Amino acid sequence: MSASGGGKAIVAAFLANMGIALAKLLAWLVSGSASMLAEAIHSVADSGNQLLLMLGGRRSRREADREHPFGHGRERYVYAFVVAIILFSVGGVFSIYEGVEKIIDPHVVTDLWIPIVVLVIAIGLESFSLRTAIRESSRLRTPGQSWVAFVRRAKAPELPVVLLEDVAALTGLSFALLGVGLTAVTGDPLFDALGTIMIGTLLVVVAIVLGIETKSLLVGEGATDADLAQIVAAIDGDDTPHALIHLKTLYLGPDELMVAAKLGYDDDRALSQVAADIDRAEARIRAAVPVARVIYLEPDIRRRADAGRAQD
Repeated sequence: MSASGGGKAIVAAFLANMGIALAKLLAWLVSGSASMLAEAIHSVADSGNQLLLMLGGRRSRREADREHPFGHGRERYVYAFVVAIILFSVGGVFSIYEGVEKIIDPHVVTDLWIPIVVLVIAIGLESFSLRTAIRESSRLRTPGQSWVAFVRRAKAPELPVVLLEDVAALTGLSFALLGVGLTAVTGDPLFDALGTIMIGTLLVVVAIVLGIETKSLLVGEGATDADLAQIVAAIDGDDTPHALIHLKTLYLGPDELMVAAKLGYDDDRALSQVAADIDRAEARIRAAVPVARVIYLEPDIRRRADAGRAQD
């Protein structure tokens, strides 16, 4: 997986979630806490999500073929979208169902000190996972860019997914600790059930956000405003003999941007001069925006109205 794929963050999250899931399952078996069961399912779902993200990263590196001439980079988006669906169906819906069932048919919760200890340890482990994700993301985040903007604008889906999962996990653990703690203090299992519903609702919200953002990547996103401005500047260059008629960009994968543009030339310019100018423009684009790996520049006859007209 490429550096932008956040491989370290995914591995850290997977190892943390596997250990946490086992501890939560044991705590649920001993105590019967619905919040612990919801959290155990949450951790199991997260572990599966990390495996899917790693699988998507591996499959995206396959070479281009006749059926997929632009490669398989967008598979990372597909697997990230599947992650959002799993987080919703397995984590959120099951937790809400379990909480409602415990309200309708309350169960006695025992040995509450065990889930409390497990939850405190889990918060520490999830904090480590979140710290790793933040460190990996900081390398890609634009200086001054907010975390919300990073999640919305990042072209590599893995890091935003891991960030949101870790934040949701810490918030869910806090809900579980609140529910179990209140049940321990009052002896009323209703608080444990309410904590379970809060966890499920949280997972549903995160899954919806992930689904919306990943859907946009699947449909196809163009270059960021900053990259687009650099591409236009690179095409125009200094004293270029062409006019930029129009420009289109599309991410073929998180690490591969396609640039297609039509350039207008005077009708008396020699073909060899046009070809040389296009070669220079391609070199400037790649130097300005290295992720622009697929470039198509089409020459056309220059028209007076073409000068200065471009659209992304």
